[in-house]
Amino acid sequence: MSLIWKENREESKTRYIDWWAGGGLIISMWEHLFKDGTPYTDVPEPPAPKDLNQRWFDPEWRADHLHWQMSRNSYEADILPIANTQLGPGSLAAILGADLEAGPDTIWIRHKEGFGDDIGFDPENRWWKLHLDLVRACKQRAQGRYLVGCPDLVEGLDTLAALKGNEEVLMDTVLRPEMLEEQVQKINDIYFDVFDRIYDIINEGGESAFCYFSLWAPGKVSKLQSDISIMISSEDFRRFVQPYVRQQCQRIDYTLYHLDGVGAIRHLDALLEIDELNAIQWTPGVGEPQGGDPKWFDLYRRIRRAGKSVMASWVTLDELEPLLDRVGAEGMSLLMDFKTETDVDRAMEIAEKYR
Repeated sequence: MSLIWKENREESKTRYIDWWAGGGLIISMWEHLFKDGTPYTDVPEPPAPKDLNQRWFDPEWRADHLHWQMSRNSYEADILPIANTQLGPGSLAAILGADLEAGPDTIWIRHKEGFGDDIGFDPENRWWKLHLDLVRACKQRAQGRYLVGCPDLVEGLDTLAALKGNEEVLMDTVLRPEMLEEQVQKINDIYFDVFDRIYDIINEGGESAFCYFSLWAPGKVSKLQSDISIMISSEDFRRFVQPYVRQQCQRIDYTLYHLDGVGAIRHLDALLEIDELNAIQWTPGVGEPQGGDPKWFDLYRRIRRAGKSVMASWVTLDELEPLLDRVGAEGMSLLMDFKTETDVDRAMEIAEKYR
């Protein structure tokens, strides 16, 4: 792990390796907060973007802005210096023909009009070229001082839904299940091709990072998901999701599944059956308490009993100690709701009592 701007990088490296193996305790956060004091180096802030398209789709401007941010972020505790190159949640769909639209706070993925069932990878696709240009520009600026994360590609049914719409995918589970299986397999095959090409650019000595949830591992690492699965039965999950997630877990060294929403808990058993899956991240969903609430402690214990590690998100300082008391520290990665470096220091004091 290079990470020159992270002083305790070897300690964090050990904790992440332990966590992937089902042990250890990680105290981190999603994204970053600015550090106290002077930046690591004097990087000039780039001028404000001319418009939303430059903000999101100009690889040189984004790389400059990320470089400026990375020089000022805090990397205390297990917070990792990872440049976020995401091009929308599920940008593999854009590589396959959907469109990207710049928004004030995110990039929207608009499904492909007139989708005709054909799925193919065109290396000349402009959004694919943008992916490559962005990660290359960031890697050129990083120079081993921080990691460049893999964009949030997404896969499977979620990518198919981004191409042709949720209703079409759900109808195909009933009317054209064999066609649906063929399409999901094609998406998986292309995913591996795209993922490997990006990995070849961003990896640091075989180690790599993933933007979503700020993941690092001593090999290939990815976040997996199927958010549309909240709309399908357990039987359909085992047919149209589980086999393809298993393929990803078998091809990628370290994998974390993003379980999103209370309705998705019914698929947990199918996920726990995937031996190669390392960890599960829990997102409660709209209207529910966040990841540090006692409501989810039984869920975490269930995942841990199955031998998987857990990632809980948006845990507050006052929730940290009760969570560790009731669930335990082993195999837990906690993305904290930090506001200041003082919050980070306090969380580390608590965590040390459980290590």
